[in-house]
Parts: sequence; structure tokens; C-alpha cells
Amino acid sequence: MQFTSRKRRHAPSVIIIALIDVLIVVLIFLMVTTTFKKQPAVKLVLPDSKQSKPGVSENSLVVTIPPKGSLILDKAPITVDKLQEKLIEAVRKNPEISLSISADKDAPFGQVIKVMDAAKAANIKVVSAFTKGGGEK
Repeated sequence: MQFTSRKRRHAPSVIIIALIDVLIVVLIFLMVTTTFKKQPAVKLVLPDSKQSKPGVSENSLVVTIPPKGSLILDKAPITVDKLQEKLIEAVRKNPEISLSISADKDAPFGQVIKVMDAAKAANIKVVSAFTKGGGEK
């Protein structure tokens, strides 16, 4: 004798469309809330200047001089000799190119002079330096 009728059990199913919708919402949330900051690879303490002007020109190369270690040209380590070769090559491509020096205030002054000598040897007419503006501390 059978008192209860057996019901067929269905295997549980996953609704893929709903999962895709949820994933898209999470992805949009992450894209909107994430900020993309351009952060330097080397932390520098820039010297103060009351005569500073904001910004870097578009056709400018940036040489970073950390307190210790090698020079960095556009985010790649480089020696002084290779720097001069790269600067000469850049001047051949664009004679109006300028050089910006981003040196830590504790960087060896000899390194700064070597970079300026390399710029002069490459015939770069405009050499500028990054500073903290307005004498801020």
C-alpha cells in the first residue's frame, strides 16, 4: 500500500542569464569606483621654488634623479652615457625637444650636472627642473 504519491524531483537549475546580469552590474560598479592615478615609480622630495611654473610640455623628455641609484629616462633606468645617446637620437627626431629634470632634493648634485652636460652635448636648448611651487612645505 502506498499512502503518498512520489513526486518527481527535478535537478536544481542555475539561471545563467541572472548571473551574467549580476556580474555586469558588479563590473560596472568596479569600473566607476576605481580611480586611475598616475603615480611615479620613484618617490622624490622636490626642492622648493617661488618661481616655479606648472606643467610639462608635450615634447619634453623627463629624467628622474633619485637620491640613490641610477638615472631614469621616461620610466626606464639608464646610464649617463646611454642618456646622452638617447638625447642625441631624440634631437635628431625632433629638434625642438626639451628636457625636464626631476631630481630629489637629496640627489647628488654631480648627477644633475652630468644630465645637464648630456643635454648640452645633445644640443637641447630648453632644460627645466621640477620643483614644489610657491615655496610650499
